[in-house]
Amino acid sequence: MISELIQLIVLFFVIVDPFMSMGIFFAATNTLKDKDRKKSAIIAVSIAAILSALFLFFGESVLHVLQIELTNFQIAGGIILGLLGIQMILGHAGQESEKFSANNARAIAAVIGTPLLTGPATITTIIISTNKFGILLPGIALLIIFIITFILLYFSPKITKLLGPNVTKVITTLLGLVTLIYGVTYIKTGLGL
Repeated sequence: MISELIQLIVLFFVIVDPFMSMGIFFAATNTLKDKDRKKSAIIAVSIAAILSALFLFFGESVLHVLQIELTNFQIAGGIILGLLGIQMILGHAGQESEKFSANNARAIAAVIGTPLLTGPATITTIIISTNKFGILLPGIALLIIFIITFILLYFSPKITKLLGPNVTKVITTLLGLVTLIYGVTYIKTGLGL
């Protein structure tokens, strides 16, 4: 059970990529007052957590209602993860920050919450993980990841200054490679290989 939980924590950490999100969040909220930036961090992680919880509890039901087979969903999810991984490796992931209005803390929080933290790749992984492990382990793993993400967003100016932009880019590139590997694994599983 512990090894499965660690596997899920690593998987969600790679897919959510709190460090990339922190970099985008910092760039998007750089001109906001400290109070507004912290409020944006709370809203962003809350949106991501609520969406994740909905798919954690009802994701498989949605598939049944839409008459989508899990194997097809795994293949589609693997393609999404693969594309996300490639974007991360090439440094193209997270370019959404250019679209933000620096004066709108709620809009920034909404875009960080979804699709950045809880986007198609995260939703796919939640549904596939609950099918394989049940609700409890993926739920605990997501909770841990969102706590880490909240801390990174909340203290993003200090952490970004400490790490520097190059370290954040290197971490995102490495996480992109792992994301690509998970994407290939999902595709192979969906194809029964």
